[in-house]
Amino acid sequence: MKLYHSNGSPHARRVRILIAEKGLDIELIPVDLGAKEQFSPAYRAINPRAVVPTLVLDDGTAIGEVPAIQRYLEEAFPERPLLGTTTKEKAVITMWDRRAEQEGFLPAIEAVRNAVAGLKGRALSGPHAYDQIPELVERGRLRVANFYRDFDARLREAPFVAGDRYSVADITALAAVDFAAKALDLPIPPEAIALKRWHDAVAARPSAQA
Repeated sequence: MKLYHSNGSPHARRVRILIAEKGLDIELIPVDLGAKEQFSPAYRAINPRAVVPTLVLDDGTAIGEVPAIQRYLEEAFPERPLLGTTTKEKAVITMWDRRAEQEGFLPAIEAVRNAVAGLKGRALSGPHAYDQIPELVERGRLRVANFYRDFDARLREAPFVAGDRYSVADITALAAVDFAAKALDLPIPPEAIALKRWHDAVAARPSAQA
């Protein structure tokens, strides 16, 4: 298998962390987003949406979209489960992963893509051009601030986002926090003590460096 990715992509990072947590040996193929390599005919033949990451299986099947890639790897390599083992655990993890993505990860990306001059005309990733909407920058920042507050409250109840065990929901939330802190200069606020405790723990895992 091969994973087409970019070190600068928070989407790709979510998959690399899962790969590292599972101890898998998957070849990483870099895609230079700065050089717009994702729009090249060669890469678009692999992923017509012109985004990373893409997992290419040994039989040539290309799987895009982070949740789909994570689901495939979880089911193909069930050791060290990250998406749950029981029906209830799978549902709870999926719920919290979805919340982390919708409430933290995507708002941070929305704010960045609508603010950065180099992304003019590229407010949404993918094959089509979309104009930036400056008003979405402040809305995205507000949504990230609310995400911090809401997830701090959640992490006062449990050691990890979805409960007692590290899961894919922690991967998504970690990618959201780190991206917001770096790209938007929105670090975890001092009053979010539980969120900071959780972040210190998950960021210390070797997989966080993937």
